[in-house]
Amino acid sequence: MLWVWRVRSGLGARVVCEVLERVLAAATRAPSSGNLQPWHLYVVAGEPLAELKRAATARALAGDPGDEREYPMYPDGLASPYLDRFAAAAAQRYESLGIERDDPDRPRKIATLNSEAFGAPTVLFCYLNRTMGPGQWADAGMYLQTVMLLLRAEGLHSCPQVMWTVYRETVSRAVGVDDGLVLFCGVSVGFEKEGVPQLRTGRADMTETVSFI
Repeated sequence: MLWVWRVRSGLGARVVCEVLERVLAAATRAPSSGNLQPWHLYVVAGEPLAELKRAATARALAGDPGDEREYPMYPDGLASPYLDRFAAAAAQRYESLGIERDDPDRPRKIATLNSEAFGAPTVLFCYLNRTMGPGQWADAGMYLQTVMLLLRAEGLHSCPQVMWTVYRETVSRAVGVDDGLVLFCGVSVGFEKEGVPQLRTGRADMTETVSFI
């Protein structure tokens, strides 16, 4: 889903900070197997985020392919129905952005939009310790889902971006993490910009994904 943001400053920025603190405090109650709570979250805003965006965008505009991924975004040999869903969502998204499928500059345009966090004034970066396994990665997903739902209850919108893992070295320098942590994703947070086209990606019918026994 595409979100474009409007930035608030002054008193509004302080209010947003209070909201984020309230949301993240409540999200500590997210499910966690064995109560490990494996997530490490870094909240970046203001000038530090602006500098990070500039650095990532410069890499995107230069055609930098990015850092080697530390985990696959999708499995190899993705087949139907998963590949079909992926292709349909991608076509919707890029059409709404006005980026043609055969545009030779398409990859750079997409990378630039992502590196700008779609204009969001705050980005949450979620890390896990390298010793964690699939169960703890699932915990991190439930934690971020909890955060996103709580943000909506507060009138904010969010957009998870695995894209940031391509610029993981730039992000790591910005937030000051050591090599013992691996970047899971970033989550852009802000207010929805009014008056822009809304995109609602399709979803499989419940009967395709749920079985009652």
